[in-house]
Amino acid sequence: MLSPRKTKHRKQQKGRIKGVANRGHQLAFGTFGIKSLGATRITSRQIEAARIAVTRYMKREGQVWIRIFPDVPVTKKPAEVRMGKGKGALDHWAAKVEPGRILFEIEGVSLEVGREALRLASQKLPVTTKFVVRRDYVE
Repeated sequence: MLSPRKTKHRKQQKGRIKGVANRGHQLAFGTFGIKSLGATRITSRQIEAARIAVTRYMKREGQVWIRIFPDVPVTKKPAEVRMGKGKGALDHWAAKVEPGRILFEIEGVSLEVGREALRLASQKLPVTTKFVVRRDYVE
C-alpha cells in the first residue's frame, strides 16, 4: 500500500475539499484515463485495489500511471470509547481528490481493453468517474 516515507506532522485536521482541480486535470502520460467527477478522500487500499484490477485485466501489458498519492493521515479512535481524551491514533492514509482530477492513466492497449480496465478500476473507487481519451489519439 502507498504511504509517505516521512511527514512533518503525525496527525492532521480533516479540512474540506472545495473547488475543482487546477492541477492534474489533463492526461499527461497515457492515452486513456479516468477523471474524478466528485470530491472525496480515497484511501491507499482503494487505490491499490483499483491498480490491481487494471493490471489484471490488461494482463500486465501496457503501462499504468497512478496520478494520486495518499498523503493525508486519517485517525480513528477505538470502538466504544467515550468522547474526549484526545485525538485517535493513525488508522490509514488517504488522498484528497477534487472534481476534474485524473486518477489513473494507461497506455499500450486497445480502446476496448482500456475502457474495460478503467471501468473495473472505477468500481473500486468511492467517487464517480469519467473515461477520458487523449486528444491526438487515433486507433
